[in-house]
Amino acid sequence: MRLRHPILVTATAAVVLLATGCANMTDTQRQTATGAGVGAAGGAVLGAVTGGNAGTGALIGAGVGALGTYIWSQHMERQKQDMQRVTQGTGVVVTQTPDNQLKLDIPSDISFAVNRSDIQPNFAPVLERFAEGLRNNQNAEVRVVGFTDSTGTDAINNPLSLDRATSVRNYLTARGVNGNRIQVEGRGSAQPIASNDTSDGRARNRRVEIFVGERQRG
Repeated sequence: MRLRHPILVTATAAVVLLATGCANMTDTQRQTATGAGVGAAGGAVLGAVTGGNAGTGALIGAGVGALGTYIWSQHMERQKQDMQRVTQGTGVVVTQTPDNQLKLDIPSDISFAVNRSDIQPNFAPVLERFAEGLRNNQNAEVRVVGFTDSTGTDAINNPLSLDRATSVRNYLTARGVNGNRIQVEGRGSAQPIASNDTSDGRARNRRVEIFVGERQRG
């Protein structure tokens, strides 16, 4: 395959150089450099394809990429370990995402009853400890996403999924977490993680996902 724009070759090479040069960097520097490299390549492609200045696009993309990365700080690692201890045996899955966000995948048997958006008693202790971790890390951003199974119509499922995410936010803000740091989304029955043809699959799809990310501060 022949590349028609030399700047694309340059941008691609920059990404490779950044990746190989990350060996002696700290985690924070590595994430920022990788984000800048990917942003540069994306910016160059956009500039070339749209007929603009690909070099300028690469520079802009590098800035956006660097600003858009999350870091995995000591605060984040402590909160991950803390949440893994608190949720052990509950079915909640606590992971670190590839882009350095802390993710809590909370199934329906602990989060919400069928067709309800109020916090269940066994969900409360998890959120209590989660709120404590957020109070100790003022740089963290939170995103709460609610889902339903495919039972019912979108007119029912979409508002219900958003209500569930909002209930989580309200619970956290009532415990001292700044609500401006928390975004909520409701995706209804979209993005199932299991088949809706079985009761077990539908139960898995009725879930809440919570993401926490900490950005690089200047």
